[in-house]
Amino acid sequence: MLTLNQDIFLSINSYALKSHLLDSAMMAAAQDMPFLFIGLLFYLWFKNKKAEALYAGYATTLGVGINLVVGLFYFHNRPFMDHLGVTLLAHKAENSFPSDHTTFTVSIALMLLYFKSTRTIGVISTFLALWCGIARVYSGVHYPFDILGSIIVSIIAVVIIAILKNRLTTVNKHIISTWYKIIGGKDEKNF
Repeated sequence: MLTLNQDIFLSINSYALKSHLLDSAMMAAAQDMPFLFIGLLFYLWFKNKKAEALYAGYATTLGVGINLVVGLFYFHNRPFMDHLGVTLLAHKAENSFPSDHTTFTVSIALMLLYFKSTRTIGVISTFLALWCGIARVYSGVHYPFDILGSIIVSIIAVVIIAILKNRLTTVNKHIISTWYKIIGGKDEKNF
């Protein structure tokens, strides 16, 4: 499996440094995609999709939390630590499995897919999240199995949040009600 992981990594990473435009796009996706997703959650919040934004926030928090726990028990080198491929992004020599960037974005995307009201934006954000994962490999800071692990963690996080959805409704109501008290607006009834 190690050889397969390295072979797939080298195949994807081999395109690095061949096109300045592609390198720039992939590096931007690898580094900045989580900020786009944070912006998306704010957009949903202000577009009266507050509950959906909160559930997506719970899913990504849980997913990254699971990553932290996995990291306590399993360590995997980053490709540059194994002296493989081209590294486009400066990164600390630390555990690579699973990818926090990918878990963050995929968890939000999958949670948005769960709700009918955000399904279209969920489809778009799923493609962006997968692009982020591939860009992390392309840029030389993750192996493909790190990304696959992140997708699995994200699925687990979203399933757990979906199971807890009814219990979290009370928390959502409290958060949203507090928001409306702070801004002095009318309390939204449909959340």
